[in-house]
Formats: sequence, structure tokens, C-alpha cells
Amino acid sequence: MRTTEFQTEITFEKKLRGCDLTFTTTWGLFSPKAVDAGTQLLIDYIEIADQSICLDLGCGYGAIGITMAKCSPTANVYMVDKDFVAVEYARKNAIQNDLNNCQVLLSNGFSHLNDIQFDVIVSNLPANVGKELLQIFFSHAKRHLRQNGKIYVVTISGLREFIKRNFLEVFGNYQKIKQRNTHTVAMATLM
Repeated sequence: MRTTEFQTEITFEKKLRGCDLTFTTTWGLFSPKAVDAGTQLLIDYIEIADQSICLDLGCGYGAIGITMAKCSPTANVYMVDKDFVAVEYARKNAIQNDLNNCQVLLSNGFSHLNDIQFDVIVSNLPANVGKELLQIFFSHAKRHLRQNGKIYVVTISGLREFIKRNFLEVFGNYQKIKQRNTHTVAMATLM
């Protein structure tokens, strides 16, 4: 890891799903010095078919979306965040990793995605946003998923039962993909 002269930027390299990636971040973004354990767990278990249209919702500096785009070169990956600094760094990371199959947009949730339908939606859900906002997120995700599309989320394990209940209510199904120590990856499919 190296920092610039004024220690405003942090750059680190990470191998994710067999792909060598470089990330530049800054203080104030989530987990700026390394890919956090929850994001790593989610990345390890996402399944993406060729030519999928994918969404990294709340992308931060882009660890999940960049990995999806790099490791699935035929996929079209959208990365969105409501934080303009996160969007700036996600764009910077897409460029420095030589990606041309991803788009980074400033968007509060799905608000600037219009009618785009996705095969895969992924998110590292923050634990402190409130259950009401998570419920809104799931209902909006359902409207933006294609038939048989999948939503993957990683949360702290304390939210596991909440996620299960809401996935069953909104999507009619729930699958716990992987649980480790403090995080759980869950998935639902739009039937």
C-alpha cells in the first residue's frame, strides 16, 4: 500500500477471483485500505453467466463491480453509489484496471437506472441504514431484475434472519450461500 504526499489517496493491489486488481481509494470511503471481509466473501460466491447485465449497488470505490467486470469480460457491469466521491474513485479504478465493460453512475439506489433490467444485482449492505430502507431496496431490486435474475447480498450475520424473512416475502425464496464468522452471503432468484 502506498499513500500520496498528503496521504489523501491510498493505493493497494489485491487478487480477487484470480484477477490481479489495483484499487485507489481515499479516507471517508468504506474500508479504504483493503477489501473488507464481507466484500471478499460476497465476491468469492457471486455467479455470473456470460453476457450478464450486472449491478453493484452502493459500489463504494468499486471492489465488487470491478471484480465482476474484470473476471467476466463479456458481462456489462453497472456500478452506482449516491456518494460522488465513491463514484469518482470507482471510475478511476475502472480506468486503471483497463475495463471497458462497466459504467459508473451517481445514483441514489435505483433512481438513475431508468428501466434497465439486470441478471445479477449485488450489494454489501450496510448494517446501519435501517430496516425500512433495506425493504425499499429489495422491492426496487425486484422491479429491476430480469426473470431468473439473482440478487446477492452480504450482511453482518446479525441481519441474517431479517434478510431471510424479506427475501421470502419479496422474492418467494432465499438461499444462504455462505456464512463465516461475522458475515453471511444470501441470494434470491426472481421466479
